[in-house]
Amino acid sequence: MEATSPQRWLVTGANRGIGRELVRQLEARGDAVVAVVRNPDSLAAAPGREVIACDVADPAAVARLAATIGGGALDVVVNNAGVWPDDGQALGGLDFDELARCVAINALAPLRIAEALLPALRRGRLKKLAHLSSGMASIADNTSGGWYGYRMAKAALNMASRSLARDLAGEGIWSAVIDPGWVQTDMGGRAAPTPVADSARGVLAQIDRLDARTSGGFLHWQGGTTPW
Repeated sequence: MEATSPQRWLVTGANRGIGRELVRQLEARGDAVVAVVRNPDSLAAAPGREVIACDVADPAAVARLAATIGGGALDVVVNNAGVWPDDGQALGGLDFDELARCVAINALAPLRIAEALLPALRRGRLKKLAHLSSGMASIADNTSGGWYGYRMAKAALNMASRSLARDLAGEGIWSAVIDPGWVQTDMGGRAAPTPVADSARGVLAQIDRLDARTSGGFLHWQGGTTPW
């Protein structure tokens, strides 16, 4: 049986965009949120909200985050923090240092967060890992090429989530990547067709439905899946 609210969620990249909206919607429905941000001054305190400073790409900072959670329990961990390299993604002008940074933040950091917070998830009721991916990670849907860093990093995140789903299935811990669509955020830009509130609502619906049947999947915010 699905646990009832209040649940305790941890959301990275919680100070803007989809992350901030996830925090808002979770709190509106009565859940407690651990909001993880690089700069704690970028997100105001609120009832039921714990704001923790953490650079998710810094192993020492992630270790401190896990120590701050300590013996507490988490029901859901949402790996939302990510970057979009503005330059160096086009063939002929690839910036490999920037591409490596993109992979470090968009793929390795979520895996580091997941591993560090597994003890807290094991103490939780729902035991869910959700990772914000992108339709640009879809190999089947790549008809335009380019955007090497972002595409590769998010595809690597997808593979990490699938392995987490398989490795943790015996413990009843579910992991999935979610395609949030092209969203009207600082990263997505004003031309994006999807309002951030709609995307966040769909992402939460997919996480709420995440179970043994969908664990390991590449879920789409509107329902169903995105092709690998």
